[in-house]
Amino acid sequence: MCNETWQSRAEEYIDDSRRLGYALTTTSAYLLSFARFVDQRGHSGALTSDIILDWAQSTDSKKPTTWTKRLINIRRFISHCSRVDGKSEVPRVDVFGRPKGRPTPHIYTELEISELLAAARELPGTLPSATYETLFGLLASTGLRLSEALHLRCSDVDLRSGRLIVRQGKLGKSRLVPLHATVCEVLSRYLGVRQQLPLTSESYFFVSQTGGLLPRRTVEGVFIRLRTKLGWAPRGNWRAPRIHDLRHTFICRRVTQWHKEGADIDNAMLYVSTYVGHVAVTYTYWYLTGIPELMTVVGQRFEAFAESARGAENAE
Repeated sequence: MCNETWQSRAEEYIDDSRRLGYALTTTSAYLLSFARFVDQRGHSGALTSDIILDWAQSTDSKKPTTWTKRLINIRRFISHCSRVDGKSEVPRVDVFGRPKGRPTPHIYTELEISELLAAARELPGTLPSATYETLFGLLASTGLRLSEALHLRCSDVDLRSGRLIVRQGKLGKSRLVPLHATVCEVLSRYLGVRQQLPLTSESYFFVSQTGGLLPRRTVEGVFIRLRTKLGWAPRGNWRAPRIHDLRHTFICRRVTQWHKEGADIDNAMLYVSTYVGHVAVTYTYWYLTGIPELMTVVGQRFEAFAESARGAENAE
């Protein structure tokens, strides 16, 4: 153990995490960079805040936000080391200043979604137009991730029972996704067009014109062309509306409706978190504060609660 390098420890941590289902696509690069930095310093023993912060700032960027991003990407590994050796120091996440909040997404209006589907319908070619209209419509009506929709097999789409089986979710988890009857009707119509290509249980549901997997880059390219044609102005913190914002829109609308109906929000949040495949329900609770539309609803409910509390107090 005494001859073990920090790089080997980081590689072992990455391998263990991936076996648990974590992709660590971006984080692994930061971890290996940090481990090599520590090895080059000849550091042994527990990690110190000094060497951790030195690495975070060992970049061409002089922006504290960049240093914070680097630190955030290795903090879980450092915490792991601290639990193992009982001595490694874990710097505060705000040591370089308050971290940037999660960017506010673009929440589509019903008109924008209708425009997107109509524009997809006008794409050249019977199969491509049907594919993109159905794909974008499914994303908007279920909140699926784009990767989940693209990896659906025909055997995963059970229109008779009205549900999908998602096998490519976060952490490799599978889940059942119930479908509204109107969504089943649209998927059934798409299958009618889809019949022009070989159709087996293991075929991809959404296909390219050659019958293979529809590449994500191709889908994003088509979306960008349609978005440009429609001339949408972004309403979030991103430079332009994204495909992933259809997922945000689905969650936001559902939670907003529950708030308006006075539903038991804690139970409702657990339900929608499971439905969309969030890794933790805390990711779903972010929408209560991260979306202006929901902040308005929550504020109105709080005002009503405060007024009711004052009335009860005065009655006493």
